[in-house]
Amino acid sequence: MELFYLSRKDVEDLGITMKEALKVVEHGFRLKGLGKTEMPPKPGIHPRTDAFIHAMPAYVKEIEATGLKWVSGYPSNIEKGLPYITGLLILNDPQTGIPIAVMDCAWITAMRTGASVGISAKYLAKQTSNVVAILGCGVQARMSLAALVETLPELSKVRCYDLYPEASRRFMEEMSLIYPRLNMMACSSPAEMIKGADVVVTAIPIVKEPKPPLHAGMLKEGGLAVSLDYDSAWASSAMKECNKFVSDDIGQLLSTKEEGVYFSGIPENIYADLGELVAGLKPGREDPKERIFSLNMGIAVDDMVTAKIVYERALERKTGIRLPL
Repeated sequence: MELFYLSRKDVEDLGITMKEALKVVEHGFRLKGLGKTEMPPKPGIHPRTDAFIHAMPAYVKEIEATGLKWVSGYPSNIEKGLPYITGLLILNDPQTGIPIAVMDCAWITAMRTGASVGISAKYLAKQTSNVVAILGCGVQARMSLAALVETLPELSKVRCYDLYPEASRRFMEEMSLIYPRLNMMACSSPAEMIKGADVVVTAIPIVKEPKPPLHAGMLKEGGLAVSLDYDSAWASSAMKECNKFVSDDIGQLLSTKEEGVYFSGIPENIYADLGELVAGLKPGREDPKERIFSLNMGIAVDDMVTAKIVYERALERKTGIRLPL
């Protein structure tokens, strides 16, 4: 028996596009909505303040993708010149349970999370949305913008803010080269960034005792907020003023809330999870004036469907190292 080992470079060099990721992640959400996945809430450990290491298993029945992601997030790594997110993903043969691949999960995490933003926008944003605001200008901001370019046909303006001005500058320079048609603007505050934005994406480090910069009244009427950072960026008042509150997995959201650290201020009425919207079980946006909040925690179903195409592409191109079990 043997398995494939794929480094981060191996995974990145496969050239999988955001358009491809959006397709498989949307399909994964549809299967989840139809009850064709198995995914328990992710358990985690917390060796340092505001740090986490999570175990994320899932089985996606129709496409036979099964495995586990072991992923860490350490905010303090940024100051050390290290990645905030690191980890490994293991794919198993669903017929035998034997591991068939071990791969770096940082690219997969970034790509599928960005794709989830695109899915949220497809079903919950006004399709005439043309102004996007992004809080936090790291890897996830880049992937989120890539997904929004694919899903919002009239997108023309991007406003960004980061606690570190150099991060905003690098983000604008890199994204302007990739998307020269977009008007990029670095803002001096979160308040300036969010003003008038149709879609707001927050992607800052997750912390246990946040001081949210975004409050009620800041998201415009008809706007969509997508949080990738739990409740670190948004005050309870901002979440509760929205007409619809959506998550990528309600079970995981409530399980995490019960632990007593995060989500104490979310609305009691959770309208739907993204799987229900994609599967057509509930409508998404119904009124152009609705304020909608999508809290995307990141789910293992998204990881497995993305890892499956990574594995298949690696087999086709004979990429990676074969290791004996």
